[in-house]
Amino acid sequence: MHTVELYAQVRRYVAVDRHSQRQAARHFGISRDMVAKMLENAQPPGYRRTAPVVRPKLDPFLGWISEILKTDQEKHRKQRHTAQRIFERLRDEYGYTGGYTVIKDVVREHERRHREMFVPLVHPPGHAQVDFGEAVVVVGGVEQKGHFLAMDLPHSDAPFVMIFPMETTEAFCLGHAEAFAWFGGVPQSILYDNTSIAVARILETGERIRTQVFGQLLSHYLFRDRFARVGKGNDKGNVEGLVKYIQRTILTPIPQAPDWESLNRQARERCLRRRDERVRGSDGTIGERLAADVAAFLPLPAAPFDCCRLVPGRVSSQSLVRFRTNDYSVPVAFGHRDVLVKAYVHQVVICHGAEVIARHARSYERDTMIFDPLHYLPLIEQKIGSLDQAAPLVGWDLPGEFATLRRLLESRLAKAGAREYVGVLRLHEGFRATQVHDAVRTALRLGAISYHGVKHCLLAALDGRPPRLDLADYPHLPLAAVAITDPTAYNELLLAAGETP
Repeated sequence: MHTVELYAQVRRYVAVDRHSQRQAARHFGISRDMVAKMLENAQPPGYRRTAPVVRPKLDPFLGWISEILKTDQEKHRKQRHTAQRIFERLRDEYGYTGGYTVIKDVVREHERRHREMFVPLVHPPGHAQVDFGEAVVVVGGVEQKGHFLAMDLPHSDAPFVMIFPMETTEAFCLGHAEAFAWFGGVPQSILYDNTSIAVARILETGERIRTQVFGQLLSHYLFRDRFARVGKGNDKGNVEGLVKYIQRTILTPIPQAPDWESLNRQARERCLRRRDERVRGSDGTIGERLAADVAAFLPLPAAPFDCCRLVPGRVSSQSLVRFRTNDYSVPVAFGHRDVLVKAYVHQVVICHGAEVIARHARSYERDTMIFDPLHYLPLIEQKIGSLDQAAPLVGWDLPGEFATLRRLLESRLAKAGAREYVGVLRLHEGFRATQVHDAVRTALRLGAISYHGVKHCLLAALDGRPPRLDLADYPHLPLAAVAITDPTAYNELLLAAGETP
């Protein structure tokens, strides 16, 4: 192919220097037809096919291939024909003897000609899009996968992100509540994909049957929900782009934090810094355009949504309630009763009727038991033989004075001493751990080695007075009998010594 420079030289040689086309052909060593072509075009026109490609072995099957590819559009994308599969079927079923490459070219051209087209959209203020994404994070020194909810306001491109240990219903709800509080209002509408957290079922008419919790969220905040077409992520392209931006910018390098709250604080600081940026083609910064979004928002309700999932449960014979393969303890007084589990992102609350009977930090492990030692102390006090093997007490990190107190109690009272020690532990049910610890330390210092002695020291400290212990109430302690002195006793001593009184 001749270069643009040669085109310019030939055209100048003929048009400016007034040479004939024959002379130009002889001078540059090209044909006269090429000279004529150069005079018609200022630059090489490129290759032009004058006749369609002839594929004698494949052409008889082009209609079959086109029908297969057309039918595949209605099938699941993972079960559509590839060029390799079409080649194999043609070879095995129809005796095709041609090559694979021409089939691949036909498939590629079909996909290019039938690629979806899009209408440019304009985004009015006050609307949002939501999606979940994943990224690696380090929380508490443990590298793990984090699941983040991303909310994008397409008008301003203002982002919000909140990271969770798992993509759950309660995380979905909490992410919305926190986003609304962050922006200072509720979007008029939010566009979603067809996540099972929000959509229970899609009818043949395309209508979505919402999940119970998502319906409650809508009723509380009054925004309108919209859904993308099934399998068409481009319908919510703004938030899809935000998910990638969060992964590559906000969460790169891999963020590290001591807990989830600190991690989310870091992410929001980066979202806040993005408000100073300007999106290409927009008239103002993201923060300036955000003002129009906020002005179009719905007002926040008087109270935030209770972002939890409600699950009924029953207390087992070991005073445990199961939630998502994990067992959480409740007080033994509620054994074998029906309860309600309120699962929050970072907490599990267990209720009996209107009464909250247990609170635990939520575990995202599997098949674990989460105990509160105080739940089992009344039962251990009755079954004192289980004290040394009680699983709920394993890992309860008590100060060393408690072990000293138990040793002294059991050395004096044996099994009764162990029961009194459990009674001391039960003081944690009504008092702070530091208060009980101080009382144990004071009782050891005074030698008041008993449950009542510790309790007296505790109550005295709360009243701001020194402890006064009456040992007459403790018959198991050694007592000293002190009588009033009789003066005549001195006479008896003198007579015994042989002296005259």
